[in-house]
This record gives sequence, C-alpha cells and structure tokens, in this order.
Amino acid sequence: MKCYGSCGEKMHGSVIFRHPVSVILWGSFLIWGCGLWAEKSESEPVSTYFESPAAPRDSQILEEGNLETLTAEEQPDLLAESAGRTSSSLQRQTSAAPYWPRFHGPNFDNISPDKGLLRSWPPQGPPLRWKASGIGEGYSSVTLADGRIFTAGNIGEKTFVTALSLSGKILWQAENGPAWTKSYPGTRGTPTVDGPRLYHLSPLGQLSCFQSATGKLLWTVNILQRFRSKYPTWALAESVLVDGNHVICCPGGPEVSVVALDKLTGKIVWTAPSTNDLAGYASPSIGTFGGRRIVFTMNAKAVIGVDASTGELLFRHEHITSWDVNVLTPIFRDGYLFICSGYGTGAKLLRLIPAGKKFDVEVLWAERTFDNHHGGVIYLDGYLYGSNHRGQWMCLNFATGEVMYRHSGVGKGSLTYADGMLYVLSERGVVGLVEASPRDHRVISQFRLPPDGTGPSWAHPVVIGGTLYIRHGDILYAYDVQEG
Repeated sequence: MKCYGSCGEKMHGSVIFRHPVSVILWGSFLIWGCGLWAEKSESEPVSTYFESPAAPRDSQILEEGNLETLTAEEQPDLLAESAGRTSSSLQRQTSAAPYWPRFHGPNFDNISPDKGLLRSWPPQGPPLRWKASGIGEGYSSVTLADGRIFTAGNIGEKTFVTALSLSGKILWQAENGPAWTKSYPGTRGTPTVDGPRLYHLSPLGQLSCFQSATGKLLWTVNILQRFRSKYPTWALAESVLVDGNHVICCPGGPEVSVVALDKLTGKIVWTAPSTNDLAGYASPSIGTFGGRRIVFTMNAKAVIGVDASTGELLFRHEHITSWDVNVLTPIFRDGYLFICSGYGTGAKLLRLIPAGKKFDVEVLWAERTFDNHHGGVIYLDGYLYGSNHRGQWMCLNFATGEVMYRHSGVGKGSLTYADGMLYVLSERGVVGLVEASPRDHRVISQFRLPPDGTGPSWAHPVVIGGTLYIRHGDILYAYDVQEG
C-alpha cells in the first residue's frame, strides 16, 4: 500500500474510505450501471428504447452473481446470517440509530415514526445540522441504518454509492459503473439496506450487493443483460425490494417481468413470466391478500402483481401514460390497490377479486386530475396526499376518490410524513411544513434551500431521528427538526 502526496491518502483499488485524517482506498472492483425518471416536454417526440450497452473489458459482469467469502474479522454478521437466514425482509436493528433502510422506509409507506418534532419553523428554516458535498450528482434519496446514511450519485463519468456518518462525514464510496449522462444526468435509485448488506440497482441494470460497513463488493449482475431486456428512455429508477432471502427487481422485457435473486449470491430464485412490457420507473411494494404475499409494481404499460414466493403472475391491469412514465410505488390496503401517473393519466383505485389461483381487477374509481408525476403519494388515515402534474397539492378520499382540496402550496414536488405533518419539497427547492389534514392544505412554514445544488430538486425528502434530510444535486442537507 502506497502513500500519495502530503495529505495522507492511501490507494488500493476503487473503494474509497474517508477519515478526518486520511483517505484510505482499498478493494479492487469495477461494475456498472446508472438511472432515473425524468420529466419531458409533451412537445418532444417519443423516445426509442435502448439496449443495455455491452460490458467494458475491465468490468466483471456475472451471469448469476458471485459471493465472496469474508473472514469473521471482516464481517461476523455476514457469516452468522449465512449459517441461519432470517425470514424477515428488512431486519430491524436493535440499536436506537435512525432506521430508514429503503426508499420510503421499512413499510413502503413514507411515514416516519418520529415524534416530538417542531410544529413551525423560523423564516430561514429549521437549524441546519450540517451540509455534505461530494456525494455526486443525482436524484437518489437517502436510506439510514446502523448509524450510517447511504445514497448514490455521479462523480465524473462514474456512478458511486456513498456512505456517510450521522454527522455528514463520508465514510466510503464504492464505484458502481459508468454514469448516466444522457437526459437529466445523475443517479435515480436509492440504496436498500438489509442487515450487513446494501443493494443498489443502477439505471443501466447493474444490481450490486455491497458490504454496508465497508463498501466491499460481494456480488453483481446486470439484470438487463441477464434477462435480455432494454432500459427505457430515462433508464431504470427502481429501488430494489429485499423480502426474506430474496432481492426482487423488475427488468421487464421479452423474457421476464419480475425476478427474485438470492440475496447472498445473486443467483436466480424465480422469474415471473413476461407481460411484454419494458420496465417502468417504479419501485415495488409488497402485501398479503387471499393467503398470498404479492409483489406489486408498475411497468411501462401496466400495474402487475406476482406471487412473492414463486413468481407466478397473478394479474396485469393496463395503465397507459405518456412516455411510459409509470413511477408510483403501488399503495395496497386490504385488497385495494391505488395507482396513478402524470401527464393527465390520473389516479385509479383497483379492487382485487380472487379468481381461482389468480385475481381479477375491478376499477372502483378514477380521478384524472390527481396525476402525480414522480413526487410520490402518501396514504394516511383513509386519505391520499400528493401533488398533481400541474403543481397543485391534492387530497383524495381513498375509498371514494372524492377530491377534498386542491392547493398551490409550494408547487409541484415530493413529500414525506412525520408527527402529523407533511414535509413537502418543490422541484424548485422550496421546502414546506403542512398540517396533514383532509380539510385544507395549510402551509405553516416554508423556506428555500441554499443555492448550492444543481438541477431540479427531485430527490424525495426523509425525516428520521429528528432530522430532515434533503438531497439537491451533489449536496445533502441535514436539518434539525426535533422540538426542544
């Protein structure tokens, strides 16, 4: 191991560790991927789909993954898990560290368990705990587990997954292939944490498993190449689902719709049959109904459900939208499934009806004005909250589709929920605190992000551990929203 320069930097491979005194680099690997959803002018011509490019010679593209053996000193938890796998999907940690292990949280609902948060903010916003730069350009949100924060971004011509401490110091950065540099460059998918492992799907289809403590690559496979699919216009934006021993993702294409891989090795466990649709830009959710665990996702042309244990296709309901931009994580409650898309397509509530070993689908209501683009929708106490494509914040009655209100608020954007409040973030960097009520959209406080970040502020906000995390381009802000 050699030293370079006078700053104490040491290099060996392509995992980057950062420390207040030195920067240590070790573990040689090269993989590849990228991704995002993006807004497109309706005057633009329909884009074509592109093949996933061939692997460069110095990449290791594995047909079904490859598990590296680690010593007990490197990661005892990995060995313990290999000896006896747990049945839980995302294992809850026993410590008091903030726990938000996947996109929209452990329950897929984007609802934080935090309590005792500020009820209003000063005009300049809540106190800024810290600001971190160097995470790369992108639209990936953040996940948190075991005292670490994870995200992804473009650094130069490469995609990197980054781990930070709870004080905003970069701990390690692991390269994840070439960067997405076409329309709206930057990463999209958010890392998923499962115990000692972290999973990230690049928009060009590279699904990689890293050691979450160190960034060491454990296995990698390109799902588009493996299943002979193509990426859509703006590449893949999926944040993968870990369910028990399986990593579930949705490559789409002529061979499969959804696949489950062994989370320890990357080997194929099951494949769901093709629906002749390419992937959309959505992340999957999971629920139980009729005695079956069902994976729900939206692809380019439809919402589908597959058996989480076998991959059997249970239903497909067509849902066509402009540019094939189906982004929403489907919201499932007691046999009812909510979906929506932008560009005037709007929202639907579907009812699943058991039909032998599969399900029929009935449309209970449709509301075209609630055409959420990619900012997400939250279900709370029988109501749905989110912004439409034209920038109005709306609330709908889940059971009936009745529109409770429309309000301009901070403008079109994304949201999360904590302690009775909606935390809303506009695409133009305005942050708002709104009482979560079906009666009215009352913006109690708002402020504008500093002008450090670039591009639209599309990354979804997160509130956990008394901190509001907002990512804008290469910058991650952490605001103190704990009362007292």
